[in-house]
Amino acid sequence: MRSKIISLFSIISIGLLLVVYFNSIKKNGISFTERPNILFIMSDDHAEGAISAYGSELIHTPNIDRIAKEGIIFNNSFVTNSICAPSRAVLLTGKYSHINGVLDNGQVFDGGQETFPKILQSAGYETAMIGKWHLKSEPTGFNYWKILQGQGEYYNPLIIDNAGERNVEGYVTDIITDLAIETLENRDKDKPFAMLLHHKAPHRNWMPNLKYLGAFKGKKFPLPETFYDDYSTRSLAAKESDMRIDDMFLTWDMKLKPGDIDQETGSGGSGQVSGMIRDSYREWMNDEQRKIWETYYDSISADFRNTNLSGKALLEWKFQRYMEDYLGVILSVDENIGRILEYLDQEGLTENTIVIYTSDQGFYLGEHGWFDKRFMYEESLSMPLLMRYPKEIKAGQISDDIVLNLDFAPTFLDYADISTSNDMQGQSLRLITKGKQPLDWRKSMYYHYYEYPQGWHFVKRHYGIRTDRYKLIHFYNDINDWELFDLKLDPTEMENRFNDPAYQEIKSQLILQLDSIRVAVGESH
Repeated sequence: MRSKIISLFSIISIGLLLVVYFNSIKKNGISFTERPNILFIMSDDHAEGAISAYGSELIHTPNIDRIAKEGIIFNNSFVTNSICAPSRAVLLTGKYSHINGVLDNGQVFDGGQETFPKILQSAGYETAMIGKWHLKSEPTGFNYWKILQGQGEYYNPLIIDNAGERNVEGYVTDIITDLAIETLENRDKDKPFAMLLHHKAPHRNWMPNLKYLGAFKGKKFPLPETFYDDYSTRSLAAKESDMRIDDMFLTWDMKLKPGDIDQETGSGGSGQVSGMIRDSYREWMNDEQRKIWETYYDSISADFRNTNLSGKALLEWKFQRYMEDYLGVILSVDENIGRILEYLDQEGLTENTIVIYTSDQGFYLGEHGWFDKRFMYEESLSMPLLMRYPKEIKAGQISDDIVLNLDFAPTFLDYADISTSNDMQGQSLRLITKGKQPLDWRKSMYYHYYEYPQGWHFVKRHYGIRTDRYKLIHFYNDINDWELFDLKLDPTEMENRFNDPAYQEIKSQLILQLDSIRVAVGESH
């Protein structure tokens, strides 16, 4: 009897030891089961000015706002190179463009280099990449990936994974969210997950979901105060760029029928060429989608033909049309963020999941008369950043610290208790989200844009430094011009102070700081 009791005790003891063992498997000092899940949601070209948590009166974004309400919002969040592919390469590597090798949209990302998904994967995370990839090479470091072909289409997009490619019927923002939820449903639930959920929207040419067509029609959007900027104090770079709203295509951007315009007045050339562009994006629609689409936009086109707009009236009409479609696209982004947050709630994943919402860069909503990005001016330099992690981040926080897309990789590794690689150039945001500022936190940030003369829009190459108050920009390559702005007195950046006698001491200090930061990031030449 005694031996049976001892045997039973031994079995129980071994069982308890196994439970303790499997519940305390540690990698880098943290229990495997305690590691947070990571859900990184990134849209494309979403301006802070189109998020109500940032004070926008253009649109209400309750689901994006929820992340800020239940976590932290960053007011000084910046991109280091404001263009799609370079921003994504910085995100993955935690390194500046000149280090990770993707300077512009024409270069192929080297998937053999170290990235944070690879590091998380090797530490036991189940990793996934869903949506817009846009790096020209096959994703690496992911257990699962389902990506758009190139830029992707708004309707019935081609989805590529390691098994091949297929067209999926529906609207792209809905589809990406469907694929993300499906991937989460089928994951190994004994492992933490790290998912990159990347939306195509609201990238040009701003094609709303059919159910949101006309959601903003008739609303009068106020012109930005800098809408009629003549760039009189700026360098030639601002004047010679090709991204003004009056450069937009009446066909591709405004969705007018070629037959309803005499000649394309945007930068795209003739109505015939632009008509081909209009037809090309409609080819992805099925018959039912195309019928609803054309019924709506052909009525707008007919109205345009009858009004016979020109000059200032045409320009302001284009702005209103731009806002209607751009914001209509964002309605779907916000709706689908609500879907994914609801899924986390239903599955009991909210408490232990870090959720980040951001964009690959900012965007112009008519400021300085522009759309697009690229420049180091505030609207395209700033990227929205909202973050929630109920287990650790206190709700309702606001941060004014200078943070960068360079910081994402170190932040994720920090939360997973994995040491950051020595060659990563960003810093973890974890202490900031706890309401503390590291003693060595940056007081300025460095920016460099390289895509000229290649690519669209002809924004000249430039680099610069931004502090909490000042910004110094050097345009180079085929020009040699400087701009200096006092953001406290001139937040809309209308007055270049570089040659202002009152700013010569500040200018000298900023030039020294710029030289110093270029050496620090390894780009001194």
